[in-house]
Amino acid sequence: MEVELLKDQITDSSLEVKPDDLIQVMKILKSDSELAFNYLSNLTAVDYEDYFEVVYHLTSLKYKNLLEVRVRIDYQDPTITSVVDIWSSADWQEREVYDLFGINFSNHPNLKRILLTEDFVGHPLRKDYEM
Repeated sequence: MEVELLKDQITDSSLEVKPDDLIQVMKILKSDSELAFNYLSNLTAVDYEDYFEVVYHLTSLKYKNLLEVRVRIDYQDPTITSVVDIWSSADWQEREVYDLFGINFSNHPNLKRILLTEDFVGHPLRKDYEM
């Protein structure tokens, strides 16, 4: 079997946003009628050892466009502002990223573990997690 990854067929575009600009950018992406990214389809994180990257996959149902938004955050203080107030679908996805990577989402209405028990020690998708 031969598989070729065609980046432009997965997402139409990709943006890198600074953490302090995230909320303003996301509000514009959703509310601007020329963009209309009204659906947050996925939210995840990547551990690059020196930093984390939080990755948002947005969809414009109106224009049938896909957009990837990436935000680098500090490894020692992994905190980013929650987008739950913009897309309610971020609720459980942010909790999952918190649970598995230890990334804190400030202003999240109910940030607690969602998959692992409250007494579980560590965050198993981090590269520094002790097995």
